Amino acid sequence: MTATSPTRRRSSATDLALVTTFAAVIGVCAVLPAVNGVANVPFTLQMFGVFLAGAVLGGPRGFAAVALYLAVATAGVPIFTQGQAGPGVWGGATGGYLLAFPFAALLVGFVASAVARRNEAVFVGVVSVAAALVTVAVVGTLGTLGMARALDVSLGVAWGYATPFFLADIAKGVIAALVAAAVHRAFPQLLRH
Repeated sequence: MTATSPTRRRSSATDLALVTTFAAVIGVCAVLPAVNGVANVPFTLQMFGVFLAGAVLGGPRGFAAVALYLAVATAGVPIFTQGQAGPGVWGGATGGYLLAFPFAALLVGFVASAVARRNEAVFVGVVSVAAALVTVAVVGTLGTLGMARALDVSLGVAWGYATPFFLADIAKGVIAALVAAAVHRAFPQLLRH
């Protein structure tokens, strides 16, 4: 039987605190007043929170933060967009986006971890490009599939509904990269290799 070292316990407690904090940040970003978008899918700051979680915490912890946010909202806490909650939200037009969020944080987090030791401009540039690619390839694709299913429209029509969100979400990725770079400057130990 091996004893858990104090350093390992402290690290696990820190990880849990960070994951919980970023889950809360995503929840706050989701419930801030939204602008109603195409097909009743609102424009929110939620993607900013998702990208920030990945860029600050790295892939696995960013994924965990988003998964915790989704679990809490699915369990009934009204922190999905526009104060919604419960498993029924997954069946609506935003269900595909919800499914994409943890993977978006995971991918942006892996990229952020890979360039964390580079200079700040490289970090911001690379993480911003990664967020832009993830916006279209992952979030846009899964969001389109979810809207096509929920709204009973063709994939082409659903893709047309999704594209107005791309520019705003790409901008949120750039802002998240800038904020994450500042956080890493202050706390360089957050992204561990």
